[in-house]
Parts: sequence; C-alpha cells; structure tokens
Amino acid sequence: MTMKVPSRISLSVPRALPRPQPQQIRPFHQSIPRTANVAPIVGTGPPPEPPTPAVRNATERLERRRKHAELLKTAKEIRSAQEGKANPGAARRFWKEVSVREVDGALQVHLDARPLRHPHTKEIIRVPLSKPNLASALALEWDILTSAQQATKQHLIPLTSLVCRALDIIDDDAAPSIPESAKIRSGIAQTVLRYLDTDSLLCWAPPAGPHDRRNDAGEDLRHVQKKAAQETVSFLTTHVWPGITIEPVLDGHSIMPKQQAEGVREVVQGWVMGLDAWEIAGLERAVLAGKSFVAAARVVAEWSEGPVGTGRVVQAGHFGAEDASEATGLEVAWQAEQWGEVEDTHDVNQEDVIRQLGSVVLLVSGTGKQPY
Repeated sequence: MTMKVPSRISLSVPRALPRPQPQQIRPFHQSIPRTANVAPIVGTGPPPEPPTPAVRNATERLERRRKHAELLKTAKEIRSAQEGKANPGAARRFWKEVSVREVDGALQVHLDARPLRHPHTKEIIRVPLSKPNLASALALEWDILTSAQQATKQHLIPLTSLVCRALDIIDDDAAPSIPESAKIRSGIAQTVLRYLDTDSLLCWAPPAGPHDRRNDAGEDLRHVQKKAAQETVSFLTTHVWPGITIEPVLDGHSIMPKQQAEGVREVVQGWVMGLDAWEIAGLERAVLAGKSFVAAARVVAEWSEGPVGTGRVVQAGHFGAEDASEATGLEVAWQAEQWGEVEDTHDVNQEDVIRQLGSVVLLVSGTGKQPY
C-alpha cells in the first residue's frame, strides 16, 4: 500500500496568542530623577606620603603618665572606700611597721612582731644573709600594701611569689621520696628549654629590601638583631657554655625555626639542672618574661652570686634588666618607631618586662659575688 504525498503546503498562519495588557507602574518615591554630576579628575602628580606618627617629647609623656597616675590613685581610693563599707575588717591592714631582722642565721621580714610566712606551707620565709637587697625589697613590697586583702592577690606581691617559688624548690630538692623526673626543677628545665628553639633573641628578620626602614646609622632590623644576639651569645659561649656554638633559630626567609646542633641541648640542660634553687627560679621568671632563654641565661650568669655564675661583680653598664628588655623587644620597638606605639600597651608591657627582670636580679644577686 502506497502513501500519497500532499502536493500543496498550507499557508495558513496560526492565530496569535493575546498580548498581555500593560500594568500601571507605581514608583516607590516621588523625587525627580537626576543624572549624576561626575566631577572631573584634576589630581596630578604622585600619591601623598603615608602619615607619620606625631613626635612627642619626654615632657608630654611624663605629664600624661602623671595624669594617669592621679586617676589610678583616685580610683584606688574609691575602691578602697567601697571595700571598707562592704567588709570593714579588710579596709585596713593589721600591721603598722615592716622591718627586716636577722634571726638564726637568716633574714626575716617582720610585720610588727609577726614573721612573714609562706602562704601555703605556713613556714617562715627565710632569706640568706648574703641577699640583704632581696629582703629589703620584700619588706618594701609589704609596706606599700594598704589592706590585708591585697596580700591575697598575687599580682600585688610578685616578689613574694618569686621567693616562695625558690623556697618550694629547696624543699622539693630535699625530699628523698620524690623521683628525679617529678621534681620541680625537672619541670622547669623542660619548660625553659622549649624557648631555646624559639628564642626571641635568635629569631632574625629577613634581609632588608630596597624599601625597608633603616635607622640613623644605616642599619636594618636584621643587622641590629644580629649584633645584639652575637654580643650575648659570645658572652655565654665564653663564660658559661664554652665549646658550643649557638646558631640562630630563624634566619633568612624561613618561617620554621630550626633546632640547635646535636649536643648543645644536652650541655644547656646540664647547666640548668646544676643551678641552685634561687638561680633556677630566677631563670624561669626571666625566660617567661622576655621569651628568650639566651637573654635570661646571661642575666642569671652575670648577676648570680653562686658558682654557676661568672663569680665576679658586674660593673656599671653591663647586661641589666633594661638591657635584657631592650634586647628581647627589638622587633617590637622597631615596628613602634615606624608605625607608632599603642599608648598604654607597648610602653606598659616594656615596663612590666623590666620589672620582672629586675626581680630576677634581686633574687640571684648578693654579697657573695667576688670582685675582679
């Protein structure tokens, strides 16, 4: 059966769909539309210089700190008055005078007739006779307290806490039942040696580029850091750890610190374990304050009266608390000079580091150091 093909194509057009009726548009506002008036670009030449921090003289800074001290004093008086109303017994201290006395071959701080005691063991705090400056500073710390309640706040008696830490190490070393690995000094050695791999004095900036900042002497940050580190490392490898080499842990463009050579860590660990209780307590405080094991070791070695130190009287201008604080905070100070410091942050932190390092000097120094 064949299918017939149509010979004519239909030209009829299908009926178009009805067009939608336009709807009335309701504007959201009645303001008259205006075209944008674009101002012509008239600026020529290079871009402006970046803002520079305002230069402040020492008088202005001292005046600002004096005002802050007055405000803090007023706030302290108000707080003391409020505490006195809430607890009349804590409004005043129970002692009138603080003195240092020699009792049974040791120095003791007395609050009137009561000797100062350890807050946990209740034992009398005894300072060696060779540390009169430490005993006097301890007495001064308690003399400036205005109430007995302040004595329970650790941040108000930091030197007392440091002395008690050293006394705890002495008692812990004398306890025969405690294994060597569980002693306090073993934990301190393990903690401070971690900072040797990330020492703030051994982390140097990358080589300076053409646009990096330089000081008045033409030195970049890396050169300043390297010079400060070499001075301290040279002292330690000459007087404290002879025969070893201390390398920078962060150098060039590397972002991962490297460990010291084989054998260096063992020598340093043996030195730490050989410190007496006063020295190792001071080393712990100095390392945590400056984040630098190398700088802390130099502070302890130069100022200690024990056999682990240099055994000599430190002359004026040697490595003190301010020098150690400056060496460990070189990068922060460099950035603050370039971009400006944050008020009541950078300066307060630097003063706090100096205070903590100064307490270490008081703790380890004494009259037992022999002159040149």
